[in-house]
Amino acid sequence: MSHILHIDSSPRGERSFSRKFSYEFITSWKNAHPEDTVTYRDLGHNPVPHVDEAWIAAAFTPPQARTPELAKAIELSDTLVDEFLAADRYVFGVPMYNFNVPSTLKAYIDQIVRIGRTFLVTDQGGFKGLVEGKKILIITARGGSFTEGSPAAPYDYQEPYLKTLFAFLGITDISFIHVENLSGDDDARDLSSAKAHEAIALAVTTW
Repeated sequence: MSHILHIDSSPRGERSFSRKFSYEFITSWKNAHPEDTVTYRDLGHNPVPHVDEAWIAAAFTPPQARTPELAKAIELSDTLVDEFLAADRYVFGVPMYNFNVPSTLKAYIDQIVRIGRTFLVTDQGGFKGLVEGKKILIITARGGSFTEGSPAAPYDYQEPYLKTLFAFLGITDISFIHVENLSGDDDARDLSSAKAHEAIALAVTTW
């Protein structure tokens, strides 16, 4: 039995493609694996705050030395980290905004990248991720096509960023399903959606 953390980051509701396809995957996965459990977090409609000076002070202060004010400043981050660490697998729905991720997701990432909790600095000055042995599936929604070899491929900072970030935390089993050309005509969107349905059906059996 696995525990999945499902996160959506789009501020859109029913018009969101990343929500639509992440929900499709989770629904299909639960039908195929009814013993698994899912925790859902909606960053698009319930965003977490950006880090501030008090948060930074708290993150670099040992828990036993934190004042009540510092403990309060890091409280939500501790909750988010605990939730993140409790999962075995992760499913993220992520629209592409300006060639990268939405600020809602970046704020969340800043809350869970925590020294001593999700990564360590080694004695040699390197880094060691503490979130090991887990899997992540990221379903993106993109207005254009950024696949390798396409004219827009060099503008894709979304996949490289997410790969680097989660590998930094220790998660190296990272899969992507890109739903592209969503700003195109009906035929382009229909073709992209059909490919996404196929990719999701395959992922349910192989992930």
